[in-house]
Amino acid sequence: MEYRQLGRTDLNVSAICLGTMTWGQQNTAEEGFAQMDMALDHGVNFFDTAEMYSVPTHPDTYGRTEEIIGEWFQKTGNRDKVILATKAAGPGEWIKHIRGGPRLNRDHLFRAVEDSLKRLKTEVIDLYQMHWPDRSTNFFGRLGYRHRPGEEMTPISETVAALDELVKQGKIRHYGVSNESPWGVMSYVHEAEKQDAPRPASIQNPYSLLNRSFEVGLAEVAHREDVGLLAYSPLAFGMLSGKYRHDSWPENARLTLFKQFSRYTNQEAIAATELYWELAQELGVSLAQLALAYVTSRSFVTSNIIGATSLEQLKENLDSVQVSIDRDTEKKLEAIHTRHPYPAP
Repeated sequence: MEYRQLGRTDLNVSAICLGTMTWGQQNTAEEGFAQMDMALDHGVNFFDTAEMYSVPTHPDTYGRTEEIIGEWFQKTGNRDKVILATKAAGPGEWIKHIRGGPRLNRDHLFRAVEDSLKRLKTEVIDLYQMHWPDRSTNFFGRLGYRHRPGEEMTPISETVAALDELVKQGKIRHYGVSNESPWGVMSYVHEAEKQDAPRPASIQNPYSLLNRSFEVGLAEVAHREDVGLLAYSPLAFGMLSGKYRHDSWPENARLTLFKQFSRYTNQEAIAATELYWELAQELGVSLAQLALAYVTSRSFVTSNIIGATSLEQLKENLDSVQVSIDRDTEKKLEAIHTRHPYPAP
């Protein structure tokens, strides 16, 4: 396993990060325990979760994923072997069950941190991320930016000041952003410098062979400001595993169960996926491993967040670190992308 520096911090995280959002809904606690055991055995020292997990979020399962991780820490005593990342929810009508409607202001962040610490059964969170912005902008696949002057939003200056306090109190070690734009990341950097506060260490955004939008403006920011990408949905909700080919969708797979996750199922994405599958066959690797290896190999990626609902899937994903992307393979991947550019937002 390769390890990479997290931003400008003193933490070195595994190039593969264990995603956890299915635990407590698609996966039982025991299955989550088994996944954490396997990941740790393969050299993964970085786990990512969020207060709103499991997904799809629901009042009955809110916080359950964090609880499962906390139970595993308590059972195994492995807290010191894991760099732990979680997230505070931003505003949204669909999550009114979280603090009556979560915001990224001081009051909400302080409450959210305390609740996460209790569920996780830990005294400190290594990386605390703002799950999405506290303003109207493009995230979760939205295109066509529409400016809303005068909207109610928590100033990024207040969020940074609150995070600075939490670092000083020893509740969190570092912080990051998620589902952010170039303007948002640079605003956090600017406010941190202005307040002499900690800088954001990372940005967690979607990135995969079906969604390379990060490359347009954020890749340069990631390099120049040392705010590396924690890539989520590297398999595009499982599309790039190859299991949804030719309408033969597995009965209990995520896209079969949860029809609302249609971001990666349009005809262009399906056509591109088929070409990537053919290339993987030519190379003698699985489509999932090819797709994951590509993401992990990008210079602006700090860690690639993989998720699985079975140990077999997890093992296949972990073994992607053994797949190399040489120059010839990269040219073939680019040729497919040229035919089907940006098929999924």
